[in-house]
Amino acid sequence: MTKLARELVEPVMVAAFEGWNDAGEAASLAVEHLSREWGAYELCALTPDDYYDFQVTRPRLSVVDGVVGEIEWPTTRVQVARPPGSGRDVVLVTGPEPNMRWRSYTADLLAVARELGVRRVVMLGSLLADAPHTRPIPVTGMASPVDLGTTVGLEATTYSGPTGIVGVAHETFSSVGMETVSLWAAIPHYVAQPPCPKATLALLAWLEDFLGLRMPLGDLPDEAVSWESNVNELTAEDEDIAAYVRGLEEAKDTAELPEASGDAIARDFERYLRRHDEG
Repeated sequence: MTKLARELVEPVMVAAFEGWNDAGEAASLAVEHLSREWGAYELCALTPDDYYDFQVTRPRLSVVDGVVGEIEWPTTRVQVARPPGSGRDVVLVTGPEPNMRWRSYTADLLAVARELGVRRVVMLGSLLADAPHTRPIPVTGMASPVDLGTTVGLEATTYSGPTGIVGVAHETFSSVGMETVSLWAAIPHYVAQPPCPKATLALLAWLEDFLGLRMPLGDLPDEAVSWESNVNELTAEDEDIAAYVRGLEEAKDTAELPEASGDAIARDFERYLRRHDEG
C-alpha cells in the first residue's frame, strides 16, 4: 500500500462493484461521483492477476492517432478523500466484481480497512425490480449490528439465494465486528440500461444518513429529472408498457400508504433541515 501522507481521521469506507451488483451502474456511479466531487486521490490497487479472468473481464486498449496507449487492467482501486468542511476521511473502493478467489479478495479488502483504521463500511449495490420509475427509488439493505440500520429507518431485507461480492464482503467485515451496511437501490427493470441517476441519488441520500456527511449532488438532480422525463416519453409511446407502469404505481402506492405518513416523511424532513442548516 502507498504510504499515507497523513494519518486518516475517523475513516469510513464506501465500496461499490461493477457487474452483477450494479444494475444501471447506479452504485459504481455513486462512488465515481463522490471521488470526482471530493477530489479523491488513489492510495492503492489490488493486484489484478490474482482476482480477474482477463478472458471474462478484459483489459482495455486505447489507440489515438495510431499510437497505442497504456493498457488499462481491470482492478479494484482504493482512494481517499477528505470531504470539504468535514473532520473525517472517506475511503472509496470501486472496481469490477472479481472473477475468482472471492475469500482472498475480501480478506485483502479487510486488511486494507484495518490498516487505514476503518471502523464502518457502507457497500452500495443496485438490482432490477418491479419498481415504477415515477416513484421514489426504493432502497433496502442490511446492517450489522441490526440496530445500526433501524435507528435511521432502513427497511431490512429478507433474502435467501445467490449473492455477489457485496454479500460476501458484508459477511467478511461483519464477522470481525466491524460496523457494516449494505444498501441496494431497486432499478425499474424495464429501463435497465445505464445510467440511472435517480437511483444514484437515492443511494447518496441513504449514504448521507449513515455517514453523517452531506453528499455533494452536483448535476445529479437535474439528470434525474431529465431521466424520468425521457422514460415518461418512451413509456407513453407503448400503451402496453404504459398500462404495466400504471399497475406498478398502484401496487406501490397501496403497499406504502402507511409508511408515507410515518418514518419515511420524518426522515426526509430531517434530511431537508440538515441541508438547509448547512447551506
